[in-house]
Amino acid sequence: MSKKELNLNATCPIPITEYDKILLAHGGGGTMSNKLIEKMFSAEFDNEYLSQMHDGAVFQTKKGRMAFSTDSFVVQPIFFPSGNIGELAVYGTVNDIACCGAIPEYLSLGFILEEGLPMEDLWKIVQSIKIAADKADVKIITGDTKVVEKGKGDKIFINTSGVGFVKEGVNISPQNCKVGDKIIVSGNIADHGICIMSLRAGLEFETKIESDTAPLNHMVQEILEVSDNINVLRDPTRGGLASTLNEIAQSSGKGIMLYEDKIPLREDVKGVCEMLGLDPLYVANEGKLLVFVSAEDSEKVLESIQKNEFGKNAAIIGEVQETNDEIVKIKTSIGTTRIVDMISGEQLPRIC
Repeated sequence: MSKKELNLNATCPIPITEYDKILLAHGGGGTMSNKLIEKMFSAEFDNEYLSQMHDGAVFQTKKGRMAFSTDSFVVQPIFFPSGNIGELAVYGTVNDIACCGAIPEYLSLGFILEEGLPMEDLWKIVQSIKIAADKADVKIITGDTKVVEKGKGDKIFINTSGVGFVKEGVNISPQNCKVGDKIIVSGNIADHGICIMSLRAGLEFETKIESDTAPLNHMVQEILEVSDNINVLRDPTRGGLASTLNEIAQSSGKGIMLYEDKIPLREDVKGVCEMLGLDPLYVANEGKLLVFVSAEDSEKVLESIQKNEFGKNAAIIGEVQETNDEIVKIKTSIGTTRIVDMISGEQLPRIC
């Protein structure tokens, strides 16, 4: 490309947005995130792989289909009950690959370290990454390390990318959800977000609220062995359950109905949400799986999930409706029905 071409490209008008600067809410996984991705990135880089709009891209190779995913982690604080930024980085990418229906095998690991980070903290994070990789049965095969001046970062940021192989016959995509599919969540929602928020706010409770960070790849392979009728898999991280379901509804062109009294939620987490004015449907999770499966296979898939150590509180929480409105609704515990929109801003920045 010539300098002239580069200069011409540089003068192209930026996509029209409602904001002239990036806000924290653009990283919240909701409406503002989606608009940023759609207008700034997707349109510019559009291709048959990116347009899948999944947790990763699935593509064909001579050896079979592969899945590729990448993610960056900036959570604050870097240590929290039942986890830290290191294992979160491993599990986050492993889970994204697994939600493509693939078996994760290899990860890359990139560190951005701030000058002044205690070596002891870095060592603890490295050790947790090793333990997490072993637990998820993946190998870290390449990486990179950069250091920035004190005050130019925030202790440590981590990027992980991963690849895995998709078994023959497995076809998982947000666009595949079908009318009548049952929706299963693998356990209590909102644990991770409330854990992080409680730490930042200095809140103390009688019971200990812990993050739900966990590798879901083994659970995914177990349910794929049980059923050939699993259509969509997602881990509802930023933006929580509500935003993830809205993304799936929009990708598939279907309507979704949830049942409030079926959604598993710890009482103490519910109490904190009420105290802080938060809707748990929008609070981030880091170790939960959403499964869209045919009605006839839903009970045996649910039973399989409940046998897994990370799925004991799994439940069927909703279904795909015979509508084309791309709307998520919820039937409340008092019998009314309301629309569950995608989160517009950011409930809690730097959650992962």
